[in-house]
Amino acid sequence: MAEKTENVVDLLRSQHEEIRRLASIVDENSGKVRQDAFEKLRHLLAVHETAEEEVVHPFARRALGDGAKVIDARLQEENEAKGVLSRLEKLDRDSPEFTALFSEFHKDLEAHASHEEREEFPRLAKEATPEQMRGMAAAVRAAEAVAPTHPHQGTESPLKNLAVGPLAAVADRARDAIRKARH
Repeated sequence: MAEKTENVVDLLRSQHEEIRRLASIVDENSGKVRQDAFEKLRHLLAVHETAEEEVVHPFARRALGDGAKVIDARLQEENEAKGVLSRLEKLDRDSPEFTALFSEFHKDLEAHASHEEREEFPRLAKEATPEQMRGMAAAVRAAEAVAPTHPHQGTESPLKNLAVGPLAAVADRARDAIRKARH
C-alpha cells in the first residue's frame, strides 16, 4: 500500500538518510562493523545512482528551465563518486588510506545529496504531477531491482545505463553471490 502513495522525492530523501547513516557508521567504526556498513553503502549507492540516472535526472532535465545545467553538475559529481567508490572497494577497510579517502568521500557524498535536495528535488516536486511523482517512485524501485550493485564510472546516462547496465548487473550480482558464499 505504501508504494502506491509513495512519491519519488520522499523515496529519494529516505534513501539519502540511509546513505548518510551508513556513511557515518563506516566513518566511525572499524573491522567487521565498518566492512558490513561499507558493503551496504556501496550497494545502495550503486542502485540509487543508477535509478536516478535512468528515471529522475532525465525528467528533471526536461522539466526544469535550467535542467541541463542542474543535472550535468549532478552527473559530474556522480561520475567522480563512482571513481572514488571503485578505489575504496579495492582497499583494506581498516587501512589509513581507506580511512582518509573515505572521509573525503563522505564529505563529497553529503554535498551531492544536499545539492539534489536543494536544487533538484523541490523543483521536481513543483513541476511533476502527483501521478508522475508516484510513477517515478515505482520506476526508481524497478530500476534499482535490476541495477548493477557496484559502481561503474562513465555510465551516467540512461542510454549508457541501458547499454552497459544489464551485463554489469549480472556480473555484479554473481560476484556478490560468490563473495557471500565464501564468507
